[in-house]
Amino acid sequence: MAHLETRESALDEQAGQIRSAMADLAARLGELDAEIENLRVTRKTLQTVPRPGPAAEQPPRPEMPDHPAYQQILTTPADTDRPMRARDICQALDLPILPKTTEGIRSQLKRLVARGILTDSEPGLFARPGT
Repeated sequence: MAHLETRESALDEQAGQIRSAMADLAARLGELDAEIENLRVTRKTLQTVPRPGPAAEQPPRPEMPDHPAYQQILTTPADTDRPMRARDICQALDLPILPKTTEGIRSQLKRLVARGILTDSEPGLFARPGT
């Protein structure tokens, strides 16, 4: 009888340990199932989000002409905060106010407008973009 009681106590203890281990495993299994479900929901959500298009690229900077005359012309409108006419730029550069000179400057200004370096808010008025 004593042997049976000892054996029964030992088996009860083993069964308790196994039940405890099963409870721990069941809790861990529940945690894993919850994490799996979260990943499924996340994947499903991400699949409904539209893919971003190509990043908006900065427009290329206008290419500056190499000739020094263009550099001189570009410093003149930078000195003022108002649009200038070709005649005003000729005066600022101490050039003679002759039709030939004024038309040459106007032609260069129009080239700078075509390259996007200057703007012409009104016909004959030239300024840096944003002024």
